[in-house]
Amino acid sequence: MSAPLTGELAQIGKSVVIKGELSGSEDLYVDGQVEGSIALKTNSLTVGPNGQVKASVEAKGVVVQGKLEGNVQASDRVELRKSAVVTGDITTQRISIEEGAYLKGKVDIHGKAEAKK
Repeated sequence: MSAPLTGELAQIGKSVVIKGELSGSEDLYVDGQVEGSIALKTNSLTVGPNGQVKASVEAKGVVVQGKLEGNVQASDRVELRKSAVVTGDITTQRISIEEGAYLKGKVDIHGKAEAKK
């Protein structure tokens, strides 16, 4: 799922540092540093292998290959690749954690009926 889900993809490169609120209506690939909050309610967030995110995240799907510190709310799916380091609570319908991934926090799995409330 590292390829974008839709044709639209915004990228934040390795040397870019962003502090503040990020929101949008296209998929986002972060390989730099983001601090604050990320809201992509109908799209996906991918944290690349060099990505360092310290933010609360709300998205449809989240794929983590780098570091993510903060709570994650995904309406569909969260995927933690083997190089992922995640500190924070995850709320989602489906989760995939590869062997070798690091997670410190709680995981809350919601069914489709619960997610609509």
